[in-house]
Amino acid sequence: MLVRFKGKFHCFTDLFSLYNFKSQYLYSTTTTPDPTRTRTRAPFMVKYLVDSLGFSKDEALLASSKVTSWKSVKNPDLVLNFLKQTGFDNTQIKKLVSVAPKLLFLDVSKTLKPKFQCLMDLGLSGSDLVNVMVKDATIVERGLVTHLRPTIDCLRRTLGCDENVVKAVKRASWLLSFGARHIMETNLLLLKNSGVPDVRIKKLVLRNPRCITQKNDWVKDLLHRVEKDFGIPLDSAMFPYGFHTLASQKKSRCEKKIGVFKSYGWSDDDVLTMFRKLPYCIAFSEVKIKKILNLYMKELGLEPDYLASHPSILIYSLEKRVLPRMQVLKFLDEKKLERRKLALYSVVSLAESKFIEYFVLPYKDQIPDLYEPLKKIVAP
Repeated sequence: MLVRFKGKFHCFTDLFSLYNFKSQYLYSTTTTPDPTRTRTRAPFMVKYLVDSLGFSKDEALLASSKVTSWKSVKNPDLVLNFLKQTGFDNTQIKKLVSVAPKLLFLDVSKTLKPKFQCLMDLGLSGSDLVNVMVKDATIVERGLVTHLRPTIDCLRRTLGCDENVVKAVKRASWLLSFGARHIMETNLLLLKNSGVPDVRIKKLVLRNPRCITQKNDWVKDLLHRVEKDFGIPLDSAMFPYGFHTLASQKKSRCEKKIGVFKSYGWSDDDVLTMFRKLPYCIAFSEVKIKKILNLYMKELGLEPDYLASHPSILIYSLEKRVLPRMQVLKFLDEKKLERRKLALYSVVSLAESKFIEYFVLPYKDQIPDLYEPLKKIVAP
């Protein structure tokens, strides 16, 4: 199809080519970044970080790449002075700025001072405050009145005191910047309405703060599994541990681990008995579970019901505790020496000092090789 343009016939493709050429010519100055500005801004920031905070050039280049604009050196100087007056040393300031260089360009009186004061009033200060900020620098970007204070109040109501809130925040700093605060509040209400006592909720949040930031349906499913599938009452002392153990792994992975126990002859009741007494046993890797069961069941001949009834025996280190103690008992028996006759569970669960008192010290003259390596442990 042809059209007339300035007295000549042109196809549409020629017309579009002319339009594109004019567009590039007319608007290139507004769409193409000014290379001079790009080149001059980075050296300014790099030099400032090197001179003021002792950054290396590479560190300064990396930090400056996170800042898109600034006006002058005045505001960064104000921020540095504020941080120093707050009690931060140069190392802490450098660490903070390297992660969040935008901090240097925030208003001190309107933004930084009120938010830092809020966190310090909570009980965060010095290295603790720096570490929390470094883990999640977006905290200072959240509104003080609209987010930070309401979030802290929510955690304070749940955990009972500022000290516990600080513990939770140090474990999961993103709690303070978590955007959907209503999800947190909804989950806490769900736990309470499901019959979980306040003291158990507090324990759960301190152990696993992430659980209250998940989708509501995820929390409902976990509550059902803990209570119905594993038989742990929601008001029991073991509830926080059971919930945390199941929350820390996918359901399919948990089922595979239970399958390992069953492959060694454990019944469903054995697994449930163990879980209700010590849920953490399901947190082990499949490899570790096999290693533990090989020792206790295949080498030492213990039955599933005994292990399920004494699950704490499963959590002790094989290399550092169980095997060395088994070697001591074996050595004494080979020498045909009289010793205390204790069940394996008692032997393994004894405090180190008691084990030495019962099975090493009485034989230090007869078997010095057994005693010599432990001298430092038993020395007054």
